[in-house]
Amino acid sequence: MTNSPPRRRRRAQLRRRVALAMLPALLCAGSPAPAGAAGAAGVRGPAPAAVRGGVPGAPKPRAFDAAPARAALERLLPRHAAQFTLVPDPAAGADRFTVSGPAGAITVRGSTGATLLTGVGWYLQHIAGADIGWPGDSIGMLPARLPAVPAPVTRSALVPHRYALNDTDDGYSGAYRTFEQHQRQIDLLALHGINEVFVQAGAEYPYYRALQGFGYSAAELRAWIPGPGHQSWWLLQNLSGFGGPVSERLMRERAELGGRIAEQLRGLGMTPVLPGYFGTVPPEFAARNPGATTVAQGDWAGFDRPDWLDPSSAVFGKLAAAYYAEQRAVFGDSTMYRMSPLHEGGTVGAVDVKAAAGAVQSALHAAHPGAMWAVLGWQDSPKRELLAGVDTSKLLILDGLSDRYNRLDRETRWGGVPYAMGTIYNFGGHTTIGANTSVWIDRFGAWRTKAGSALKGIAYLPEATGTNPAAFDLFTDLAWEPGPVDQRTWFADFAGRRYGRPDKEAAAAWEELRTGPYSTSSGLWSESQDSLFTARPSLAAVGAAYWSPKSMRYPADSVRRALEHLLKVDPALRGSSAYRFDLVDTARQALANHSRVLLPKIKAAYEAKDLTRFRELTAQWRDGERQLDAVTGSDPNFLLGEWLSAARSWGADEAERDRYEYDARSILSVWGRRSTSEGGFLHDYANREWSGLIAELYAPRWAAYFETLEEALVRRAAPREIDWHAYEEDWARRTTRHPSGANGPNGDPYTLATAVAAALKSSEGAAR
Repeated sequence: MTNSPPRRRRRAQLRRRVALAMLPALLCAGSPAPAGAAGAAGVRGPAPAAVRGGVPGAPKPRAFDAAPARAALERLLPRHAAQFTLVPDPAAGADRFTVSGPAGAITVRGSTGATLLTGVGWYLQHIAGADIGWPGDSIGMLPARLPAVPAPVTRSALVPHRYALNDTDDGYSGAYRTFEQHQRQIDLLALHGINEVFVQAGAEYPYYRALQGFGYSAAELRAWIPGPGHQSWWLLQNLSGFGGPVSERLMRERAELGGRIAEQLRGLGMTPVLPGYFGTVPPEFAARNPGATTVAQGDWAGFDRPDWLDPSSAVFGKLAAAYYAEQRAVFGDSTMYRMSPLHEGGTVGAVDVKAAAGAVQSALHAAHPGAMWAVLGWQDSPKRELLAGVDTSKLLILDGLSDRYNRLDRETRWGGVPYAMGTIYNFGGHTTIGANTSVWIDRFGAWRTKAGSALKGIAYLPEATGTNPAAFDLFTDLAWEPGPVDQRTWFADFAGRRYGRPDKEAAAAWEELRTGPYSTSSGLWSESQDSLFTARPSLAAVGAAYWSPKSMRYPADSVRRALEHLLKVDPALRGSSAYRFDLVDTARQALANHSRVLLPKIKAAYEAKDLTRFRELTAQWRDGERQLDAVTGSDPNFLLGEWLSAARSWGADEAERDRYEYDARSILSVWGRRSTSEGGFLHDYANREWSGLIAELYAPRWAAYFETLEEALVRRAAPREIDWHAYEEDWARRTTRHPSGANGPNGDPYTLATAVAAALKSSEGAAR
């Protein structure tokens, strides 16, 4: 990244904000802010109109600087950026772009910096026939001179809110990512039409600073705040402390990172969605703060939830004001804040939920007048009492269940409160292909246009991002396509641009994937099944994650046939990162699906006491795991080493590096302590087929299990019991190194995928 003088100045400003925030708190419990305190904390002036993201009552848009969009364009298309002219056009109306121009001289006019990039994305998709996916791209196939736009094309967003990122994204996509990785994510989101992005990095810092004015020492708070990999659930009021303690240096650096992310979003006219304050406090808060009323929140998956400070109490208002002041000092202001009180349970106690909700919103508006409160629609949240207590014109429900269940009537359920149709097609970062895409297409149009519709947006909410590039492309397209989307046509067009130009074998591959994993139905699940290779060993295993599908959600042969077609794609198209990722991902999925064929056979051999057949089948299982580790090891997106080295890079000494590596390893395996792993059924919730993880945890775990079964057959006795939590905890405590960086991938993806296809074909033949 070029470190231009303006960018250096912005970074210096952010560092000064963090440094200022480290001074003795300007706001003490019960003390008003001194005159000029906000300015001393480095507060910017009013946010640009583009930042307001369509908030009702926002002033008329004014001119904006296209330089951040130009910088993003140069990052995305370094060889072709000079052929684009980006023209700010705030008077065009909210969320609108126009693309025109002859060959080699493309002009994009847009109402915000992000909308300019969305126009570039539309051009690449519909005119140039190239894809910049998440992950993988085919820009290397673009001609030296970009093709002309036959006639000017104008598109406007169909909905004002295009929200992205689940509360869990930081935990499951990587809490230890660099600014450059977050910047790439923002560039991709803008390219695909998103205008509101959740910012979690550094969210612990305002808590840390504010609570020191309410009777807590710095050391107590560092022990209460979890490691970065588990902070997502702390912000949701589900847990505290695990994976820590965190260092003050780490919190300062994460706060600086979060501030830079927020600045990056503002520069593009996107809304940084910041965590709001709704009452999470450390133990003994009421005892240390007279007049405060707290409610113990009970258990969440084996963790003690943090206490909830009754928002109706006067102390809440003081703490919320201190929190928002500290947050403003580092992150600046926004017009949207995320809060989900009573997420996945919790205890109301004697709290009046209606009054509490009103107090939470009042505290938000005292700090940020008119700001939007974004709340997750999940399980029974938001509760009717919460909705009754707030100004719902300043509330947006992010519906996490839009594509999961049937017979949904959101207007009736939420009383006409504005909501965004969302999707959570990925849980825990599983490396599994598929989504209920036909459900998205059918419901978005019908829900948006029905009489009395309250649908005002889309919400891209997979628990982890960076998987399923087709799903990302299609879901975000919904908000910009003026007519109904035809699923078959969309996937055919996607296949035509994904590798740089149309290819009949690529088209056939994506048609198999469309009719298989990308055409699953609603009713019970919004994600595809995970792999049995990643499951805790048992002959009765039906899935790895307890909370995921227990059986195949589509015909397994569709993925195997897709793999065979991808292997026949024109050799001239095989050099792109998009092709390599898709080839590896499809081979991986074909092997994962085969695990569901093999395990029942192994079970049958064991129960028949057929030792020869048992050994033959378990050898096939080991071969499958070996191939799985090898093929995933050929692509940088499937390397355990990347995940672990990122975590270690944030430590200042060996002990701190080891602590953060445990934070990163534990969430992939045991998730938390024994009570969480076993009683809360969270072990392997974040399973994923990554090279290194397969070879070091999953394969040895199955080998240990099969060894006990073989011993039992030989000795004609019951198999030995294995303490799986202890086994997995031992792995989580390791600090073994794994390949990462430029030298991380190993092996040729095409050769390895060819071997997978041959092995599956041989296995199919043997079965017949």
